[in-house]
Amino acid sequence: MYRLLVAQVLLGCWIVAQPFCPSQCTCVYHGRSDGTGSRSVLCNDPDMSDIPVNVPVDTVKLRVEKTAVRRVPTEAFYYLSELRYLWITYNSITSVDTGSFYNLKVLHELRMDGNMIATFPWESLKEMASLRTLDLHNNRLTSIPVEAAPYLVNITYLDISSNKLTTLPSDLVDIWPPFSGILPSANASQKIVLGLQDNPWYCDCRISKLIELSKMASIPVVLMDQVLTCSGPENLAGVLFQRAELDQCSKPSVMTSATKITSPLGSNVLLRCDATGFPTPTLLWTRADGTTLNVTVVQESPGEGVRWSILSLHSIVFKDAGDYRCKAKNFAGNAEAYITLSVDGVQASTLSPPVNITKWPDDQPVTSFAGTKMPLYTTLSPALTTRAAKTTVPPPTTRKSPGPGGGIQRSPPATIQQSKGGKGSLQSEKSKKKADLKDIEVVEETSDTAVLLWRAEGLPSDSPVTVFYFPYDAKDDKETVDTEVGQGKLLLEYLMPNQVYTVCLVTKDSVAGKEQCVDFTTLDNGVEVGQNKILMIASGIACAVAVPLIVVLLYKIVCLCCKGNSSRNNGPDDDLSKEMYVKFETLTMKQRTLNGQANDLWARRQTQESERMLLCSRSSIDSQMTYKSDSSRSEYLC
Repeated sequence: MYRLLVAQVLLGCWIVAQPFCPSQCTCVYHGRSDGTGSRSVLCNDPDMSDIPVNVPVDTVKLRVEKTAVRRVPTEAFYYLSELRYLWITYNSITSVDTGSFYNLKVLHELRMDGNMIATFPWESLKEMASLRTLDLHNNRLTSIPVEAAPYLVNITYLDISSNKLTTLPSDLVDIWPPFSGILPSANASQKIVLGLQDNPWYCDCRISKLIELSKMASIPVVLMDQVLTCSGPENLAGVLFQRAELDQCSKPSVMTSATKITSPLGSNVLLRCDATGFPTPTLLWTRADGTTLNVTVVQESPGEGVRWSILSLHSIVFKDAGDYRCKAKNFAGNAEAYITLSVDGVQASTLSPPVNITKWPDDQPVTSFAGTKMPLYTTLSPALTTRAAKTTVPPPTTRKSPGPGGGIQRSPPATIQQSKGGKGSLQSEKSKKKADLKDIEVVEETSDTAVLLWRAEGLPSDSPVTVFYFPYDAKDDKETVDTEVGQGKLLLEYLMPNQVYTVCLVTKDSVAGKEQCVDFTTLDNGVEVGQNKILMIASGIACAVAVPLIVVLLYKIVCLCCKGNSSRNNGPDDDLSKEMYVKFETLTMKQRTLNGQANDLWARRQTQESERMLLCSRSSIDSQMTYKSDSSRSEYLC
């Protein structure tokens, strides 16, 4: 009896210890020989309308199939922390909350195929760090946003076939080899499986990478179905990806004006990058390690398929030295180029200029001063000798490069000779400094010409001056023009449009490296074309208004001339004829019966019946009426 009681108690405890299984589901425990096991739950009741919430917590695999479930709520599987396989297939799901998969940190496989999902919460995948399989085929997805790319990096099996996708973001395709940077390898152990078939793909430049991927071989990407076809545009409808040729779609190409630039400490540097491609690529500046730059960047696209960008670095310091990356990107691909910047200078505080005093035999001290920012090292001969002391001044920078790749332009060392007559030499040097060119500027820039102006101070008007100019990124292409100081103006011709130029002036008395330079930029052809169009339109309007006025004026003049000639030809007869219109009264005969007898009677017409006749001048008085018969009419003779 005692043993029976103990057995019943143990049986009751075992029953209570067994996990509770939902009524509409089937729970199966798969044991192993080593005593371990796993639990799987299958819920396939057609009347089930909600995700079950009382699933055993030790469940490893959960299948919800062929039910009436329409929505996956937030934290629907929160307590299933050991869940590795989740299949919610062939239901009626239309909505998935962002937090539906919260706390599924070990989930390896998620299948939601055969539903009616039009929008998937891609950001919810960040809760599933171990996810490797994602099956969304046979849904109603119309697009995948570019924001989904970071959450799909670790997915090795992605099935998005049989949806309504027409395109894929270029950044999404970049996460797969070879666009991700992984070199193709036929022996790669890890493959990426993609299901892309049965979608109405619109074959344009936006999916050019996808088309290129389908044509590649021996890469770590495997397509479930190689038969991918285009649904549009009309000229490519029904064409296989492997045979599709896209028009007006080319990868970008990047060019820089220089690969290495050396610039002095504290100077301003411009880095330029040009790119071509279709569609027009975008340009992005970063450091070589990918760090973004918080500096001024100017970009412009002068035409379709072309874009240039200039990065401005102001008052550079030593930490600005390094590699700068210019990356061009469009739907067809990307390209990048690097520019290495070196900063030249001494990182030290400015010291006061040293003063060197040496007494000569005649007790005349000679004092030499250093430059304002750099120390001056003076070497003087012994006191008993007469050799001149030679002072060397470190070369100051005379001009900073206006454009990328300009590098540094240094002046050669200037040598100052001092001796017993040092005072006279200093005065002579001061007089030379006064003779110089002032107010150098460039005006009236066009697309291919510019006017250089200057003002001479202390120089003869017939003194020769040499002008040379060159593009900032092609210093070797130097053009030289010789003229005279007194001209004060020079026309620079045969320039390139939309280009930065440097022009320098050198006189015969200029010290080498002391040339004076200015920078200017020529206009773009488009600006001049626009101005010419405006002038043409204005001229056309002016002509349309002026020509009719001129024609009317000429017509009036011709009419006046014709009238004048006619007056001269007719003479006084015309004037006389104008005055020969007279008014007169006429008489008519009427038969009247008087005392029973018919008699002829002259009767006067009414005044309003009088006629205005033109009479000859010689018969204006002698006009008479001749009576012919009773039935005849009155006649007037001239």
